[in-house]
Amino acid sequence: MESRILDLFKDRLIELGPYVSTEPGAGPWKNFRLAKDADGVAWLLFDREGASANTLSAEVIEELDAVLAAIESDRPQALVIRSAKPSGFIAGADVNAFRGASDPRQVETEIGRAHRVVDRLENLGMPTIAVVHGFCLGGGFEIALACKYRIAIDNARFGFPEVMLGLHPGLGGTVRFTRLINPMEAMTLMLTGRTIDARRAKSLGAVDAVTQERHVRNAIKDAVSGKLKRATPAAMSTILSAGPVRSFLATRMRKEAAKSAPIAHYPAPYALIDLWEKHGDDRNAMMSAEQVSFARLMVTPTAQNLIRVFFLREQMKKLAGDDGTIKHVHVIGAGAMGGDIAAWCARQGLHATLADMKAEPIAGAIQRAAELYGKIMRKRIEQRDALDRLMPDMDGEGVRNADLVIEAVPEKLELKQKVYAGVEPRMKPGAILATNTSSIPLQDLRTSLKHPERLVGIHFFNPVSRMQLVEVVSHDGSDSQVLAATRAFVGQIDRLPLPVKSAPGFLVNRALTPYMLEAMVMLDEKVPKETIDEAAEKFGMPMGPIELADTVGLDICLAVGDSLRAKLGDALPPAPDWLRQKVEAGELGRKTGKGFYVWKDGKAQKSKPGGDALLGNATQAKLPPQDEIADRLILPMVNVCVACLREGIVDNADLVDGAMIFGTGFAPFRGGPLNYARTRGVADVVAVLANFSQKYGERFAPDVGWDSFRQDSAAK
Repeated sequence: MESRILDLFKDRLIELGPYVSTEPGAGPWKNFRLAKDADGVAWLLFDREGASANTLSAEVIEELDAVLAAIESDRPQALVIRSAKPSGFIAGADVNAFRGASDPRQVETEIGRAHRVVDRLENLGMPTIAVVHGFCLGGGFEIALACKYRIAIDNARFGFPEVMLGLHPGLGGTVRFTRLINPMEAMTLMLTGRTIDARRAKSLGAVDAVTQERHVRNAIKDAVSGKLKRATPAAMSTILSAGPVRSFLATRMRKEAAKSAPIAHYPAPYALIDLWEKHGDDRNAMMSAEQVSFARLMVTPTAQNLIRVFFLREQMKKLAGDDGTIKHVHVIGAGAMGGDIAAWCARQGLHATLADMKAEPIAGAIQRAAELYGKIMRKRIEQRDALDRLMPDMDGEGVRNADLVIEAVPEKLELKQKVYAGVEPRMKPGAILATNTSSIPLQDLRTSLKHPERLVGIHFFNPVSRMQLVEVVSHDGSDSQVLAATRAFVGQIDRLPLPVKSAPGFLVNRALTPYMLEAMVMLDEKVPKETIDEAAEKFGMPMGPIELADTVGLDICLAVGDSLRAKLGDALPPAPDWLRQKVEAGELGRKTGKGFYVWKDGKAQKSKPGGDALLGNATQAKLPPQDEIADRLILPMVNVCVACLREGIVDNADLVDGAMIFGTGFAPFRGGPLNYARTRGVADVVAVLANFSQKYGERFAPDVGWDSFRQDSAAK
């Protein structure tokens, strides 16, 4: 893509004055190249120095201002803005600039400067045309919106992901977008952070034309001559923007936002809704209010922690290293995990064979894959191709040609070792043998292997299609090249690898188990399940431990809990007898329709917290406060994270935080469990754990690693 764009640029343009060059760094600007063609149209290429993608920084914005001044002086017939990067137009703001912001006045001053530059682009007084390929996100989309025309290559994607950082658009996007297209559509995209493709953007009116690269020049000529029809707001947009209607719609938006983003934890959606409701009919007032609102959000703990999460993701992406070379994956075990692993690999372009002892699980896995592809892949041909890559393999012949063999059979040591005995002799040289075990140490699994050095743990989380984390588990005899290739494979299938050393439960399950078992203890204490779940959700967890247990499966929870308690002893409470009875009765949770909750249409049927009819008023009055319930659930999880860091299971505190966010959904706005401990105060966390240890038992005893963690945190 880059070479084609630059070839077009160099072949068809003539140099314009002493300030212009088609070579990077040859002119006065580091990040831009400017020239004019024979028709008098200026072409501006954005090519940020030393970066694989274009992003907006204070330096880039300042340089763009100087470029626009030069264009104003020369007065070309029109201005075309393109990117020289293969990745796309502009990926948004340089998030590094957001880190550590604490003074809203300073942020407002800086965003005000950027506003003036974007306004300058909008008011150039000539046809301005953004030609977009690849990603056009956040501030990049706002730059495009400031142009009079937007021409999209058919691979372009548009969106405002700022809400994921605890923010909303800040370069005039809240104004320009809601005035350009149906404001309900605009607000929905900004409130959810979803991206849309070029065709959808055209249908909404956000893009004026969608074309292929070879037709771009003709589309530009049509724009310059006025033949290209500009997208204009429909009459319905005016109606929806009227004051009374706007207030009604804003109320609905707040109710919808509250379902997944409580205002106490995620203020950005509500700030955006307020902005539109109060100023949606006054362009200038909304432009000014946007800057103030953006600056206030930037310095909130939520935004700073979500920005931290952004960099945790980037840090984990880098762990994948080089591009993966796996082409064929063979999965043994077509249950919920194995079948979904194979389906995801096929969706990511790999050839995946799926083996099982019976045909029924394979058929079920293929059906689930078809349903998944129908939800996440728009084009039928892509769905068909993905299903073609997912091959049933009753005889297990795929082992012979697979680059990676993943065992995903039930958590029984003898069964897994039996599988290895059958497949290891048939694997080709250099192939990797991986286990999806969630709790069995690799030291136990490897004992029967002739080549234990090529055994690696590759622990996915349920549901595979949504959970981003994959634990890559090593043992003391692991081959370093095998580990590197496995991490690269995880990146290859668009997942985040976490290197962990083999130990009971690894990191995530070891930390999550006390969260769930403590909830069982509280059930024994007659605390209603809805009250327990509400306390966890109020803290910020995506779902409470009781609902989570039902979702995972009570049989799996019991097996993992028993396995970990056998290794860790009194660090975990024992599973209650009534839990075993529920499992024996087949009440396994969501997958059987009944566990702790009754499940209908995939949803737990809940009464109001504290509304258990079996509890009298006196018992209700004795319930512990929600903050204490939350501490009993959350602090043991944090305690385990410190223990895993001390034991070297994970060697980096930031990776522990990233793993718990991407593997369990740990409240992202808190920046991870260890960051939460720092923010709350290590001394306070340790004191509460010590108090709980005296009150409830030794399972709450503070880990000996807290002193080292406190010192390391202070050093930072």
